[in-house]
Amino acid sequence: MMKNFLGSLLHLSDPTLPIGGYSHSNGLETYIQLRLVNDTPSTALFVRNMLLNNLQYNDAAFVKLAYEVTKNNDIKALLQLDDECGALKTAREIREASQKLSLRLIKIFKRQTVEGIINEYEKAIVEKRAEGHYCIVFGVYAALLNIPLHEALYAFFYNATVGMVTNAVKLVPLGQLDGQDILHDMQELIETLTDNVISLDRNHVGLCNIGLDVRCMQHERLYSRLYMS
Repeated sequence: MMKNFLGSLLHLSDPTLPIGGYSHSNGLETYIQLRLVNDTPSTALFVRNMLLNNLQYNDAAFVKLAYEVTKNNDIKALLQLDDECGALKTAREIREASQKLSLRLIKIFKRQTVEGIINEYEKAIVEKRAEGHYCIVFGVYAALLNIPLHEALYAFFYNATVGMVTNAVKLVPLGQLDGQDILHDMQELIETLTDNVISLDRNHVGLCNIGLDVRCMQHERLYSRLYMS
């Protein structure tokens, strides 16, 4: 009997996993200091734009691609995805955050899931032949844990949404119920984006979000900050 995937899905996408995600705002802190995000409506717009214009074409797309090459046990293709993903992360802090999260995610799940392709990927990271990126590791483990692709992608989007909302509640600040309203209101969009990514044209992977890149670069030089990125 095949193991039910729900427990693995909840574990992999748990926002409280001890990988350090709470210490990264992914540029949100810059938007808040510039007063571009300063209340509930502007926070909801920021989250929506991040999901729609950034994650859909970048990290979520790489979750899907990593999932597929893992199912084919193709380490060469996985390393090529790693190169591509790293090249698209132009802001230093965002690239370094992705690398740190990936290593910590591997550290957690390799204690329970030992498969050739993730071992080869980790070896490539240690030997500096790959950078290691969170979205790619997420996709690899989703495949190895036999989580259906649709559910894995939905959970990835939801995890990212929780992170953005949690940071906004602290930084804007927002009321806890305002944050929960935003999470609720994003569910339909997440479902749509999940379907979009599954059928995404390969040529559209990596579409840039220049505004986010600039704000992430500006974060490196903020006078004061609470987050690492």
